[in-house]
Amino acid sequence: MIVSRNTGDLPSVAARLLNVYNDQQIFAFHGSMGAGKTTLIKAFCNVLDVIDVVVSPTFTIVNEYETRQGLPVYHLDLYRVNSIREAVDAGVEEYLFSGHVCLIEWPEKIEKLLPDNYVYIYIQVDPENNRREIMHKPV
Repeated sequence: MIVSRNTGDLPSVAARLLNVYNDQQIFAFHGSMGAGKTTLIKAFCNVLDVIDVVVSPTFTIVNEYETRQGLPVYHLDLYRVNSIREAVDAGVEEYLFSGHVCLIEWPEKIEKLLPDNYVYIYIQVDPENNRREIMHKPV
């Protein structure tokens, strides 16, 4: 578990997770609404050297960013996806099995589509002191 006391901690949290799981491409971010999934993903993108503006793809489902090295990074926000069929129709599987980094918000909506290997990241907020506990494990 990693404890983050403020958003200023998140770049080091992201760097640590990317270092620990340097052989993984799929990162599944779990947490309640407002837990900080998008904010942590922005930190991941910063560490990955993404040159695009990182915003939540809530309405488009997927944003594709580019790194300075010319590699794609996919950011999926599945909050508005209502079924596996809808996710398949949106092309989610193509992103998941592209071999490139995929950062997924609300992955529980497509759990059956996730590959055998990914990193599960759970963000829990302690409302008393605004601290975030970030639990992680490979699946």
